[in-house]
Amino acid sequence: MSAETFRDAWGVPHLRAADPLELAQLQGRNAAMDRAWQIELQRRRFLGTSAAFLGVEAIGWDSFARQARLADTAERCYRSLDDATREWLTAYVAGVNEGMPAGAARAPEFAETGLMVQEWEPWAPLGNWLAIHVMFAGFPNKLWREHVVHHLGEAAVDLFDSEGPSTAGSNGWLIAGDRTATGAPVIAGDPHRYIESPGIYQQVRLACPQYDVIGLAVPGIPGIAHFGHTGKVAWAITNAMADYQDLFAEQLRRTADGVEALRPDGWRETAVHTEVFEVAGAAPVEVEVIETDRGPVIIGGPDERAISLRYPPRVTGRLGFEVLPKLLAATTVGDIDAAVADWVEPVNVILAADTDGGLLHRTAGRVPTRHPANSHRVVPAWDSGHAWQGWYEPMPAATIDEFAVMANARELAEPLGTEFAAPHRSHRIRELVSSRDDWTAAEMPDIHRDTLLGSAPLMLDLLAGLEDLSAEATSLRAELATWDRRMDASSTTASTYAAFRKALVQRLADHPALAVLEDGLDCPELFVPWMDPLAHVGFALENLITTDLLPDVNVRWLAREALEEVAHSKPRKPWGETHQLSPLHALRGPLFTPAEEPIDLALSGDHHCVMSTSSLPGLTDVCIRASAARYAWDLADRSDSAWSVPLGASGVLGDPHHHDQLPHWLQGTLVPITTNWDELTPER
Repeated sequence: MSAETFRDAWGVPHLRAADPLELAQLQGRNAAMDRAWQIELQRRRFLGTSAAFLGVEAIGWDSFARQARLADTAERCYRSLDDATREWLTAYVAGVNEGMPAGAARAPEFAETGLMVQEWEPWAPLGNWLAIHVMFAGFPNKLWREHVVHHLGEAAVDLFDSEGPSTAGSNGWLIAGDRTATGAPVIAGDPHRYIESPGIYQQVRLACPQYDVIGLAVPGIPGIAHFGHTGKVAWAITNAMADYQDLFAEQLRRTADGVEALRPDGWRETAVHTEVFEVAGAAPVEVEVIETDRGPVIIGGPDERAISLRYPPRVTGRLGFEVLPKLLAATTVGDIDAAVADWVEPVNVILAADTDGGLLHRTAGRVPTRHPANSHRVVPAWDSGHAWQGWYEPMPAATIDEFAVMANARELAEPLGTEFAAPHRSHRIRELVSSRDDWTAAEMPDIHRDTLLGSAPLMLDLLAGLEDLSAEATSLRAELATWDRRMDASSTTASTYAAFRKALVQRLADHPALAVLEDGLDCPELFVPWMDPLAHVGFALENLITTDLLPDVNVRWLAREALEEVAHSKPRKPWGETHQLSPLHALRGPLFTPAEEPIDLALSGDHHCVMSTSSLPGLTDVCIRASAARYAWDLADRSDSAWSVPLGASGVLGDPHHHDQLPHWLQGTLVPITTNWDELTPER
């Protein structure tokens, strides 16, 4: 059997080869052909060389990548792999290097930036994974908490925890056979990430005599890490919201020989060197790279406040890539369970089911055990009480009774973190799943696209009992009171509610009790998005309107003002006219070619809906974070499974499959998965 590529009607690559190594090479070549710009951009990001073609806007990231030692960590993790995994990974990289010249010729971004193809290092996939996920656990939020405590006092350290993630989340659910029409389990869900162009997930099929797997791959990474179906077993993940990265305040001093850092037992010499990187349209930038016993210094240095980052791959020299080929070969939930025991970062909650009736619900990854303050604050490096003591073991797991739900809320992963998603999505999915006992995979979009806003009642309760309202405000309050609380794109009441929420958020942020948080935002530009008071007020709104830590804030009066403002504003347009998808692109490139008819990007849903389409409450209705994919895995018959991604299978603007799934994704529907090779088109 020679290596072959087939395509279905949606351009999804179905790859078939004689053995796992040949298949890995074919997957790498396909990723380079379909996603050359995307995977090379990630490679340049972990190397800290993206400013050379992106310009000054990338200086902050490149500086961080070098200071955090991403490239060195990737190489270290590669050396720690067992021989078989290293050989498999190397085969993938060989395929990328084969396909990259032709892939780059197809991608207009290479010509636009003048970016030239370079040969990939064998450890480049590990570096890409680090570049994508190093911020995933949200360690910059600890900088925000320091800022809050400085202005509002120690009691306010958790004031903005909000039970609502401001980075990433996901939905996932497993319905056991007792509640399905076929008697076999169904797994479905949708990972929530920033919506990028091209998308973070690539639909793919990987087949060889040893296995045949469909799933959602991360371009630039071999195998299928997060969402897959082998025919006999299927799995899916969500972010566990675990806390496994620490920030340490360092005391550094220069000496004749270099730089020293204060440890609990005295001063100790650090590793230090300088690096220089190019910047398009500007002078080169020199970065001092310092690493203490805690970790690399990512903020400041000997002459100023210094903060180091400690993260598991840097400490252990492992990312968990040994898991990836094991997942492809899995046939039972026991195989999945054994494989993910070696996973490192990010920390996930996993659901799995097999055709023999096996079910799995567990967490996977590495979480250090240490002082509780480490999870909330920047802690002193010179205090031995904040040192890592070991790893949390055993990782939490649970049995499944009829169904299981994972939606980033407290529950299974509670011992591993401090900040979780509000329970609204989790409660709503449970309510929907438990309402029937005859579900099919084809009906999973009924759950995917549910738009009931669980956080609305608490907000609307603020309006009850308000007196002396204007006639317009009284009418608006009555409209909101009878609203079905669904954030549908066609609803003007949904947009009115969003306008009221926005006005309330702005008033809270402007109140003198919280306005002080605008002062003294001292951090590198890269971390500024995590330090935006208005965004934090928006995401922590439920907490802020119920806390007793802000006695000077009359929330009901602010709600009254917000209601009056909206009542006297212009008539609201439907929610979808302002709640529009805006995919991120490094060059801010177009989503459609001039020859194409643009698609209306109106979205239903909101942050706390199952159809989670997140904007920044108080700032904008534009959506940049939503479902990066949707899937429904059928264990009765894999060919009845389905999926969709925000755009399409191809990352090349102008390709017929660049955004052909977008209309389905916008409506929350799925496209079929073709598993019959005779119904696929060979790629010549």
